[in-house]
Amino acid sequence: MRNVYLDYSATTPVKEEVVKEMIPFLSEYFGNPSSLYGPGLEAKAGIDNARNQVAELINAEPAEIYFTSCGTEADNWVLEAVCDAKSAKGNHIITTKIEHHAILHTCEYLEKHGVEVTYLDVDSEGFVDPAAFEAAIKDNTILASVMMVNNEIGTVQPIKELAAIAKKHGVLFHTDAVQGLGNLPIDVKDLGVDFISMSAHKIYGPKGIGALYKRKGIQIPSYVHGGAQERKKRAGTENSSGIVGFGKAAELARLGLDEHIAHSRELRAYLWEKIQEQVTDVYLNGPVDFDKRHPGNLNVCFDYIEGESILLLLDCNGICVSTGSACSSKSLASSHVLDAIGVSIARSNGAVRFTVGDFTTKKDIDYVVETLVKVVKRLRELSPVNGMEGWD
Repeated sequence: MRNVYLDYSATTPVKEEVVKEMIPFLSEYFGNPSSLYGPGLEAKAGIDNARNQVAELINAEPAEIYFTSCGTEADNWVLEAVCDAKSAKGNHIITTKIEHHAILHTCEYLEKHGVEVTYLDVDSEGFVDPAAFEAAIKDNTILASVMMVNNEIGTVQPIKELAAIAKKHGVLFHTDAVQGLGNLPIDVKDLGVDFISMSAHKIYGPKGIGALYKRKGIQIPSYVHGGAQERKKRAGTENSSGIVGFGKAAELARLGLDEHIAHSRELRAYLWEKIQEQVTDVYLNGPVDFDKRHPGNLNVCFDYIEGESILLLLDCNGICVSTGSACSSKSLASSHVLDAIGVSIARSNGAVRFTVGDFTTKKDIDYVVETLVKVVKRLRELSPVNGMEGWD
Protein backbone atom coordinates (compact mmCIF):
# COMPACT_ATOMS: atom_id res chain seq x y z
CA MET A 1 0.00 0.00 0.00
CA ARG A 2 1.31 3.43 -0.97
CA ASN A 3 1.15 6.42 1.33
CA VAL A 4 -0.06 9.47 -0.57
CA TYR A 5 -0.60 12.90 0.93
CA LEU A 6 -3.04 15.11 -1.00
CA ASP A 7 -3.98 17.69 1.65
CA TYR A 8 -1.35 20.36 1.14
CA SER A 9 -3.88 23.13 1.79
CA ALA A 10 -4.34 21.80 5.34
CA THR A 11 -0.62 21.75 6.04
CA THR A 12 2.62 20.88 4.30
CA PRO A 13 5.54 18.67 5.32
CA VAL A 14 8.53 20.65 6.54
CA LYS A 15 11.30 20.57 3.94
CA GLU A 16 14.70 19.18 4.93
CA GLU A 17 16.42 22.47 4.20
CA VAL A 18 14.06 24.20 6.63
CA VAL A 19 14.66 21.66 9.40
CA LYS A 20 18.42 21.98 8.91
CA GLU A 21 18.19 25.75 9.24
CA MET A 22 16.09 25.51 12.42
CA ILE A 23 18.17 22.99 14.40
CA PRO A 24 20.96 25.35 15.53
CA PHE A 25 18.32 27.69 16.99
CA LEU A 26 16.97 24.83 19.10
CA SER A 27 20.42 24.01 20.47
CA GLU A 28 23.46 26.19 19.90
CA TYR A 29 21.69 29.55 19.42
CA PHE A 30 19.15 28.99 22.20
CA GLY A 31 19.57 32.45 23.78
CA ASN A 32 16.78 34.96 24.29
CA PRO A 33 16.87 37.31 21.27
CA SER A 34 16.55 40.27 23.63
CA SER A 35 19.79 39.35 25.42
CA LEU A 36 23.07 41.12 24.66
CA TYR A 37 25.41 38.11 24.92
CA GLY A 38 26.50 35.74 22.15
CA PRO A 39 23.70 33.13 21.94
CA GLY A 40 21.07 35.87 22.20
CA LEU A 41 22.69 37.99 19.50
CA GLU A 42 22.89 34.95 17.20
CA ALA A 43 19.17 34.35 17.75
CA LYS A 44 18.42 38.01 17.01
CA ALA A 45 20.50 37.83 13.82
CA GLY A 46 18.55 34.75 12.71
CA ILE A 47 15.25 36.58 13.25
CA ASP A 48 16.47 39.62 11.32
CA ASN A 49 17.53 37.44 8.41
CA ALA A 50 14.18 35.64 8.40
CA ARG A 51 12.33 38.94 8.38
CA ASN A 52 14.25 39.88 5.25
CA GLN A 53 13.46 36.52 3.63
CA VAL A 54 9.71 36.80 4.29
CA ALA A 55 9.71 40.41 3.08
CA GLU A 56 11.45 39.42 -0.16
CA LEU A 57 8.80 36.80 -0.90
CA ILE A 58 6.09 39.49 -1.08
CA ASN A 59 8.27 42.47 -2.15
CA ALA A 60 7.81 44.27 1.17
CA GLU A 61 10.21 46.12 3.44
CA PRO A 62 11.56 44.08 6.39
CA ALA A 63 10.18 46.70 8.81
CA GLU A 64 6.68 45.94 7.46
CA ILE A 65 6.81 42.30 8.64
CA TYR A 66 5.61 41.37 12.14
CA PHE A 67 5.88 37.77 13.29
CA THR A 68 2.85 36.15 14.96
CA SER A 69 2.00 32.66 16.17
CA CYS A 70 -0.08 31.88 13.06
CA GLY A 71 -2.21 33.31 10.28
CA THR A 72 -5.27 33.27 12.53
CA GLU A 73 -3.58 35.59 15.00
CA ALA A 74 -2.65 37.96 12.18
CA ASP A 75 -6.28 38.00 11.02
CA ASN A 76 -7.56 38.71 14.52
CA TRP A 77 -4.95 41.43 15.05
CA VAL A 78 -5.89 43.37 11.92
CA LEU A 79 -9.63 43.29 12.41
CA GLU A 80 -9.61 44.13 16.10
CA ALA A 81 -6.82 46.70 15.91
CA VAL A 82 -8.30 48.64 12.97
CA CYS A 83 -11.71 48.74 14.64
CA ASP A 84 -9.99 50.16 17.72
CA ALA A 85 -7.75 52.63 15.91
CA LYS A 86 -10.43 53.91 13.52
CA SER A 87 -13.41 53.97 15.90
CA ALA A 88 -13.66 57.76 15.67
CA LYS A 89 -14.16 57.51 11.89
CA GLY A 90 -16.61 54.62 11.80
CA ASN A 91 -17.59 51.12 12.82
CA HIS A 92 -18.34 49.36 9.53
CA ILE A 93 -16.21 46.62 7.94
CA ILE A 94 -16.73 44.56 4.79
CA THR A 95 -15.86 40.93 4.22
CA THR A 96 -17.27 37.96 2.28
CA LYS A 97 -19.39 34.94 3.08
CA ILE A 98 -16.60 32.53 2.11
CA GLU A 99 -13.79 33.75 4.37
CA HIS A 100 -11.85 31.45 6.65
CA HIS A 101 -13.36 31.16 10.12
CA ALA A 102 -10.40 33.15 11.45
CA ILE A 103 -12.09 36.13 9.79
CA LEU A 104 -15.75 35.16 10.14
CA HIS A 105 -15.58 34.31 13.83
CA THR A 106 -13.63 37.49 14.57
CA CYS A 107 -16.32 39.46 12.74
CA GLU A 108 -18.98 37.76 14.86
CA TYR A 109 -17.03 38.77 17.98
CA LEU A 110 -16.76 42.37 16.78
CA GLU A 111 -20.49 42.52 15.98
CA LYS A 112 -21.18 41.78 19.65
CA HIS A 113 -19.12 44.86 20.47
CA GLY A 114 -20.95 47.30 18.21
CA VAL A 115 -19.18 46.80 14.89
CA GLU A 116 -21.34 46.61 11.76
CA VAL A 117 -20.28 43.92 9.28
CA THR A 118 -21.35 43.47 5.67
CA TYR A 119 -20.89 39.94 4.34
CA LEU A 120 -20.67 40.04 0.55
CA ASP A 121 -22.18 37.34 -1.64
CA VAL A 122 -20.04 35.55 -4.23
CA ASP A 123 -20.94 34.02 -7.58
CA SER A 124 -21.18 30.31 -8.41
CA GLU A 125 -17.39 30.04 -8.70
CA GLY A 126 -16.68 31.95 -5.51
CA PHE A 127 -15.72 35.33 -6.98
CA VAL A 128 -16.51 38.68 -5.39
CA ASP A 129 -18.12 41.22 -7.72
CA PRO A 130 -16.01 44.42 -7.55
CA ALA A 131 -19.10 46.52 -8.28
CA ALA A 132 -20.96 44.95 -5.35
CA PHE A 133 -17.89 45.51 -3.20
CA GLU A 134 -17.81 49.21 -4.05
CA ALA A 135 -21.55 49.54 -3.51
CA ALA A 136 -21.15 48.16 0.01
CA ILE A 137 -18.74 50.92 1.06
CA LYS A 138 -20.34 53.57 3.27
CA ASP A 139 -19.20 56.78 4.93
CA ASN A 140 -18.42 54.86 8.13
CA THR A 141 -16.54 51.98 6.45
CA ILE A 142 -13.04 51.64 7.92
CA LEU A 143 -11.81 48.24 6.71
CA ALA A 144 -12.38 45.58 4.07
CA SER A 145 -11.04 42.04 4.38
CA VAL A 146 -11.19 39.71 1.38
CA MET A 147 -9.15 36.50 1.24
CA MET A 148 -6.65 36.15 -1.57
CA VAL A 149 -7.31 32.43 -2.23
CA ASN A 150 -10.21 30.44 -0.83
CA ASN A 151 -9.02 27.53 1.28
CA GLU A 152 -11.79 25.15 0.17
CA ILE A 153 -12.44 25.78 -3.52
CA GLY A 154 -9.25 27.62 -4.47
CA THR A 155 -10.83 30.76 -5.97
CA VAL A 156 -8.26 33.55 -6.52
CA GLN A 157 -9.92 36.89 -5.88
CA PRO A 158 -9.20 40.12 -7.86
CA ILE A 159 -7.33 41.58 -4.90
CA LYS A 160 -5.57 44.36 -6.81
CA GLU A 161 -8.85 45.67 -8.20
CA LEU A 162 -10.62 45.45 -4.83
CA ALA A 163 -7.75 47.16 -3.00
CA ALA A 164 -7.80 50.02 -5.53
CA ILE A 165 -11.52 50.51 -4.93
CA ALA A 166 -10.98 50.55 -1.17
CA LYS A 167 -8.15 53.07 -1.48
CA LYS A 168 -10.30 55.36 -3.64
CA HIS A 169 -12.79 55.54 -0.78
CA GLY A 170 -10.20 55.88 2.01
CA VAL A 171 -10.86 52.36 3.33
CA LEU A 172 -8.04 50.16 4.64
CA PHE A 173 -7.73 46.80 2.87
CA HIS A 174 -6.63 43.46 4.33
CA THR A 175 -6.25 40.11 2.62
CA ASP A 176 -5.78 36.73 4.25
CA ALA A 177 -3.06 35.33 1.99
CA VAL A 178 -2.43 32.11 3.93
CA GLN A 179 -3.40 29.98 0.91
CA GLY A 180 -1.87 32.37 -1.61
CA LEU A 181 1.60 32.66 -0.11
CA GLY A 182 4.04 30.44 -1.97
CA ASN A 183 1.34 29.44 -4.47
CA LEU A 184 0.97 32.73 -6.35
CA PRO A 185 3.29 35.63 -7.13
CA ILE A 186 2.59 38.28 -4.46
CA ASP A 187 3.87 41.84 -4.75
CA VAL A 188 2.41 44.08 -2.05
CA LYS A 189 3.46 47.23 -3.86
CA ASP A 190 1.66 46.16 -7.01
CA LEU A 191 -1.42 44.88 -5.15
CA GLY A 192 -1.81 48.06 -3.12
CA VAL A 193 -2.99 46.26 0.02
CA ASP A 194 -2.50 47.58 3.56
CA PHE A 195 -2.32 44.28 5.43
CA ILE A 196 -1.55 40.64 4.57
CA SER A 197 -1.82 37.60 6.85
CA MET A 198 0.63 34.73 6.28
CA SER A 199 1.49 31.32 7.76
CA ALA A 200 4.65 29.21 7.53
CA HIS A 201 3.12 25.76 7.65
CA LYS A 202 1.39 26.21 4.29
CA ILE A 203 4.73 26.75 2.51
CA TYR A 204 6.73 23.77 3.84
CA GLY A 205 7.70 25.56 7.04
CA PRO A 206 6.98 24.81 10.71
CA LYS A 207 3.63 25.14 12.48
CA GLY A 208 3.10 27.74 15.17
CA ILE A 209 4.56 30.70 13.30
CA GLY A 210 2.93 33.27 11.02
CA ALA A 211 3.32 36.89 10.06
CA LEU A 212 1.45 40.09 9.40
CA TYR A 213 2.46 42.53 6.69
CA LYS A 214 1.50 46.07 7.72
CA ARG A 215 2.13 48.79 5.16
CA LYS A 216 4.59 51.40 6.34
CA GLY A 217 2.90 54.47 7.81
CA ILE A 218 -0.24 52.75 9.06
CA GLN A 219 -0.62 52.92 12.84
CA ILE A 220 -2.54 50.24 14.72
CA PRO A 221 -2.46 49.25 18.39
CA SER A 222 -0.35 46.41 19.79
CA TYR A 223 -2.07 43.05 19.90
CA VAL A 224 -0.14 41.36 22.72
CA HIS A 225 0.98 43.59 25.57
CA GLY A 226 4.10 43.11 27.64
CA GLY A 227 7.65 43.40 26.33
CA ALA A 228 9.07 45.40 23.45
CA GLN A 229 9.33 42.54 20.95
CA GLU A 230 8.31 43.08 17.31
CA ARG A 231 8.92 46.81 17.64
CA LYS A 232 6.56 47.02 20.62
CA LYS A 233 3.63 45.66 18.59
CA ARG A 234 3.58 41.99 19.62
CA ALA A 235 5.03 41.19 23.04
CA GLY A 236 6.49 37.83 24.04
CA THR A 237 9.82 36.08 23.62
CA GLU A 238 10.21 35.27 19.95
CA ASN A 239 9.91 31.75 18.61
CA SER A 240 13.41 31.94 17.17
CA SER A 241 13.57 28.50 15.58
CA GLY A 242 10.09 28.84 14.10
CA ILE A 243 10.84 32.28 12.70
CA VAL A 244 14.10 31.06 11.16
CA GLY A 245 12.21 28.11 9.67
CA PHE A 246 9.60 30.47 8.22
CA GLY A 247 12.36 32.57 6.70
CA LYS A 248 14.02 29.59 5.03
CA ALA A 249 10.68 28.29 3.74
CA ALA A 250 9.95 31.76 2.32
CA GLU A 251 13.32 31.83 0.57
CA LEU A 252 12.72 28.38 -0.96
CA ALA A 253 9.22 29.41 -2.02
CA ARG A 254 10.53 32.54 -3.74
CA LEU A 255 13.32 30.75 -5.59
CA GLY A 256 11.14 27.81 -6.64
CA LEU A 257 7.81 29.56 -7.23
CA ASP A 258 7.55 29.09 -11.00
CA GLU A 259 8.53 25.44 -10.78
CA HIS A 260 6.13 24.83 -7.88
CA ILE A 261 3.20 26.41 -9.72
CA ALA A 262 3.88 24.49 -12.95
CA HIS A 263 4.26 21.17 -11.11
CA SER A 264 1.09 21.66 -9.08
CA ARG A 265 -0.99 22.72 -12.07
CA GLU A 266 0.17 19.77 -14.16
CA LEU A 267 -0.68 17.18 -11.50
CA ARG A 268 -3.96 18.87 -10.54
CA ALA A 269 -5.07 18.83 -14.19
CA TYR A 270 -3.99 15.19 -14.50
CA LEU A 271 -5.98 14.25 -11.38
CA TRP A 272 -9.15 15.95 -12.62
CA GLU A 273 -8.77 14.39 -16.08
CA LYS A 274 -8.48 10.88 -14.60
CA ILE A 275 -11.41 11.37 -12.22
CA GLN A 276 -13.66 12.56 -15.03
CA GLU A 277 -12.64 9.61 -17.18
CA GLN A 278 -13.33 6.97 -14.54
CA VAL A 279 -16.00 8.29 -12.18
CA THR A 280 -19.52 9.38 -13.12
CA ASP A 281 -21.69 12.02 -11.46
CA VAL A 282 -18.85 14.24 -10.24
CA TYR A 283 -18.97 18.03 -10.10
CA LEU A 284 -16.18 20.59 -9.84
CA ASN A 285 -16.52 23.28 -7.19
CA GLY A 286 -14.84 26.63 -7.81
CA PRO A 287 -13.45 28.21 -10.98
CA VAL A 288 -13.64 26.17 -14.17
CA ASP A 289 -10.72 28.23 -15.45
CA PHE A 290 -7.87 26.55 -13.60
CA ASP A 291 -5.68 29.64 -14.02
CA LYS A 292 -8.03 31.44 -11.62
CA ARG A 293 -7.70 28.99 -8.76
CA HIS A 294 -5.01 27.76 -6.37
CA PRO A 295 -2.55 25.77 -8.54
CA GLY A 296 -2.91 22.58 -6.52
CA ASN A 297 -6.58 22.74 -5.50
CA LEU A 298 -9.29 20.39 -6.77
CA ASN A 299 -12.62 20.38 -4.91
CA VAL A 300 -15.08 17.80 -6.22
CA CYS A 301 -18.58 16.63 -5.24
CA PHE A 302 -19.37 12.94 -5.64
CA ASP A 303 -23.12 12.47 -5.92
CA TYR A 304 -25.15 10.06 -3.75
CA ILE A 305 -22.42 9.50 -1.14
CA GLU A 306 -20.73 11.37 1.72
CA GLY A 307 -17.31 12.94 1.47
CA GLU A 308 -16.47 11.85 5.00
CA SER A 309 -16.99 8.20 4.03
CA ILE A 310 -14.73 8.69 1.00
CA LEU A 311 -12.10 10.29 3.22
CA LEU A 312 -12.15 7.43 5.75
CA LEU A 313 -11.92 4.69 3.13
CA LEU A 314 -9.13 6.50 1.29
CA ASP A 315 -7.31 6.81 4.61
CA CYS A 316 -7.59 3.04 5.05
CA ASN A 317 -5.65 2.82 1.80
CA GLY A 318 -2.94 5.26 2.87
CA ILE A 319 -4.38 8.33 1.11
CA CYS A 320 -4.87 11.65 2.91
CA VAL A 321 -7.47 14.10 1.57
CA SER A 322 -9.94 16.53 3.13
CA THR A 323 -13.66 17.23 3.05
CA GLY A 324 -13.00 20.98 3.27
CA SER A 325 -11.12 23.26 5.61
CA ALA A 326 -8.94 21.40 8.11
CA CYS A 327 -10.22 23.79 10.78
CA SER A 328 -13.77 22.52 10.16
CA SER A 329 -13.05 18.83 9.52
CA LYS A 330 -14.61 17.70 12.81
CA SER A 331 -17.81 19.63 12.21
CA LEU A 332 -20.88 17.88 10.81
CA ALA A 333 -22.24 21.16 9.42
CA SER A 334 -22.22 21.62 5.66
CA SER A 335 -19.53 23.84 4.13
CA HIS A 336 -20.35 27.55 4.38
CA VAL A 337 -18.28 28.05 1.22
CA LEU A 338 -20.21 25.53 -0.88
CA ASP A 339 -23.46 26.91 0.53
CA ALA A 340 -22.42 30.42 -0.54
CA ILE A 341 -21.75 29.32 -4.16
CA GLY A 342 -25.14 27.62 -4.38
CA VAL A 343 -24.30 23.93 -3.92
CA SER A 344 -27.16 22.02 -2.30
CA ILE A 345 -26.56 20.56 1.15
CA ALA A 346 -27.08 17.02 -0.16
CA ARG A 347 -24.51 17.46 -2.90
CA SER A 348 -22.03 19.39 -0.72
CA ASN A 349 -22.00 16.49 1.75
CA GLY A 350 -20.22 14.54 -0.98
CA ALA A 351 -17.42 17.08 -1.40
CA VAL A 352 -13.76 16.12 -1.22
CA ARG A 353 -10.83 18.54 -1.43
CA PHE A 354 -7.65 17.23 -3.05
CA THR A 355 -4.55 19.45 -2.97
CA VAL A 356 -1.30 18.41 -4.59
CA GLY A 357 2.13 19.76 -3.73
CA ASP A 358 5.85 19.59 -4.31
CA PHE A 359 6.21 15.93 -3.29
CA THR A 360 3.24 14.64 -5.32
CA THR A 361 4.01 12.40 -8.32
CA LYS A 362 2.01 11.03 -11.25
CA LYS A 363 2.30 7.58 -9.74
CA ASP A 364 0.65 8.97 -6.61
CA ILE A 365 -2.22 10.32 -8.70
CA ASP A 366 -2.65 7.02 -10.52
CA TYR A 367 -2.87 5.18 -7.20
CA VAL A 368 -5.34 7.70 -5.79
CA VAL A 369 -7.66 7.47 -8.79
CA GLU A 370 -7.45 3.67 -8.89
CA THR A 371 -8.41 3.54 -5.22
CA LEU A 372 -11.01 6.29 -5.50
CA VAL A 373 -12.87 4.42 -8.25
CA LYS A 374 -13.20 1.38 -5.99
CA VAL A 375 -14.23 3.45 -2.98
CA VAL A 376 -16.90 5.40 -4.84
CA LYS A 377 -18.29 2.22 -6.42
CA ARG A 378 -18.51 0.50 -3.04
CA LEU A 379 -20.18 3.46 -1.32
CA ARG A 380 -22.69 4.01 -4.11
CA GLU A 381 -23.68 0.35 -3.97
CA LEU A 382 -24.55 0.91 -0.32
CA SER A 383 -26.27 4.28 -0.85
CA PRO A 384 -30.10 4.27 -0.64
CA VAL A 385 -30.27 7.36 -2.92
CA ASN A 386 -27.89 6.15 -5.62
CA GLY A 387 -29.34 7.20 -8.97
CA MET A 388 -32.52 8.49 -7.37
CA GLU A 389 -34.00 11.44 -9.28
CA GLY A 390 -34.29 14.61 -7.23
CA TRP A 391 -32.21 13.19 -4.37
CA ASP A 392 -30.55 16.53 -3.78
